[in-house]
Amino acid sequence: MEEVFPVLAGVVVGLALHHVTAPLLRAVLVVVFSLGFGAVAAWISGELALSPVYIAIDAAQVAVATVLTAMLVAAWRRRALRLRS
Repeated sequence: MEEVFPVLAGVVVGLALHHVTAPLLRAVLVVVFSLGFGAVAAWISGELALSPVYIAIDAAQVAVATVLTAMLVAAWRRRALRLRS
């Protein structure tokens, strides 16, 4: 149950960032939001009291969920455009 927050945060970030068109800005925002939500997830679950390494683990989970969500949104948009024409 503790891993739900990083994954959901990654999905939300992935959905929110699909409007950003600049690839460099998108990459920077993914890193910033992943680290931020990773730290929050480690704090919520109590893992931060054990070791700060858990921030990196949770940040990686957020980043993976973000990238996968962004890929799914891009595929969905391409398919929707193809069906319209």
